Amino acid sequence: MAIPDELSCQELIELVTEYVEGTLSPAERARFERHLNVCTGCRHYLDQMRRTIQLVGALEEDDIPTDAKTHGLHVFRDWEQGS
Repeated sequence: MAIPDELSCQELIELVTEYVEGTLSPAERARFERHLNVCTGCRHYLDQMRRTIQLVGALEEDDIPTDAKTHGLHVFRDWEQGS
């Protein structure tokens, strides 16, 4: 049985960007961190997100090969259109 005030893993995933950016309210941040204290999977997920942000933040547009950029744009457009 879930505790009503506790975050689920899905809720944590939805809030991870706000957590990393420091924009969660103090109460939401506390709920987020309580969940991290008991959920190894979510701790790993947060670590992966931080590493991804660090790596992607270091990329320049010229670092991405043209064919990869074109493919990525097509994938995003297909996803956005629900295909």
